[in-house]
Amino acid sequence: MFNKLSFNSDILFQMASQLHNSATPAYTLAEGCPQKDPASSFSINKPGGGSLLLLQDTQLIEKLAHFARERIPERVVHASAAGAFGEFEVTHDITDLTSAAFLSEVGKKTPFLVRISTVGPERGSADTVRDVRGWAMKLKTDEGNQDWVFNDIPVFFVRDPIKFPSVNRSHKRHPRTHLPDSTMFWDFHNNNQESIHALMCLFSDRGTPASLRNIDAFGGHTYKFTKTDGTFHYVKIHFKTNHGIKNFTDAEATRIAGENPNHNVQDLFENIEKGDFPSWTAYLQDMTPEQAESYKWNIFDMTKVWPHKDFPLRPFGKIVFNKNPQNYFADIEQASFSPSTMVPGIEPSADPMLQARMFSYPDAARYRLGVNYQQLPTNCPVSPVYSPMQRDGAANFRGNYGPDPNYVRSSLRSMTYAAGNVSHDEWAGKAASYSSEVTDDDFVQATALWAVLGTQPGQQENFVSNVAGHLKSAIPQVQEKTIEMFSRVDEGLGKLIAKAL
Repeated sequence: MFNKLSFNSDILFQMASQLHNSATPAYTLAEGCPQKDPASSFSINKPGGGSLLLLQDTQLIEKLAHFARERIPERVVHASAAGAFGEFEVTHDITDLTSAAFLSEVGKKTPFLVRISTVGPERGSADTVRDVRGWAMKLKTDEGNQDWVFNDIPVFFVRDPIKFPSVNRSHKRHPRTHLPDSTMFWDFHNNNQESIHALMCLFSDRGTPASLRNIDAFGGHTYKFTKTDGTFHYVKIHFKTNHGIKNFTDAEATRIAGENPNHNVQDLFENIEKGDFPSWTAYLQDMTPEQAESYKWNIFDMTKVWPHKDFPLRPFGKIVFNKNPQNYFADIEQASFSPSTMVPGIEPSADPMLQARMFSYPDAARYRLGVNYQQLPTNCPVSPVYSPMQRDGAANFRGNYGPDPNYVRSSLRSMTYAAGNVSHDEWAGKAASYSSEVTDDDFVQATALWAVLGTQPGQQENFVSNVAGHLKSAIPQVQEKTIEMFSRVDEGLGKLIAKAL
């Protein structure tokens, strides 16, 4: 029977749908055995009152045992999130850049799953707090899944992945007090000042978005879009909201966190449910390898943007969220995303943060969900899968490839193979030399952002208030060093923060 049915996630989906759609399903245990009473334990009554439960009550034992085990580890970062399903549509021809099939023609549509989260707080925490919003997206293409992981700010705090655990720990709870700690936060950034541009973004009002429908998403990483002739371009991807940027002030975000800690989750769910589908326009910036060689900044540095005046935004698609999850745990909590999941026509660059995340994200999913997490219905692709080296392990329900050889280069089972990848090692070496040292160059874009805030009424004042409000709880020497850091952005900014403290 298993061979005939190709017992896989599609079969499980069908079975679950039949049960869900049944008007009067029959109550059973997990193994399908019918039960008489779901609300009573099996016991022997004692004379004079009282009763003894029996070990033979499989239903009671099954319920209690499962209840104690039904939580999986939460994500170390991005634990609290909203999720939705949607559709991506190609709106502009970019076949001059990539051979990816899902981008091959205008009008082509691809379904996707998306998860938008805060980064530092735990699962169930207030979702209006000042934090970066992560955006993880799984497009289910005809050539396999294409995952993109974005943030709602265009730059990241560090460019060397060896600092990734530290930056996230400094934004979380203190190991002794178990409380958020301003000293720890600012001490890290004072000593890793390449984060200055990201801090400028975070402590502007964009750090407290009014809804998830009113944020942009930035790929941050440098990818390669490749063609079958061996040519490629370096690319950054951006999603711009079609509903305008809307933010809370720090005071509004704090108030709403107390009144409705699930404000952003609720807002997204209710708007999708009533048919007011949020949408974004997809843009990219592209750069030739020759341009990368001579560009003034390292194009693989996540703490830097590519200015639009140098590399204009090029539209290529539209994104619409049009369906809510039917079951949050199955659809969203069990979802996994990794920038290592790429279809032909899209490849990694020498971006060191991207390279590290390509290991770290799947590794986290194997720990959190198990070695066969890609077989879960929410994660499995719509395209055929044949990966016979991936065998055994817990929760393997794809059939384990039956009697097929579990080694490569077998004459007993013929397979076809994709074309080879486009090499970029030589180009990457010429494009930019890599260094994690902080120089004056790291403050240029932050200074430009401070000037932009000056063109928006009240935004410089709000920025100073937001930084000072967070920094005031830090110890004095950390405050002094933070003021010095912001003085490198603009001398007047440092003085304003000092005065606000």
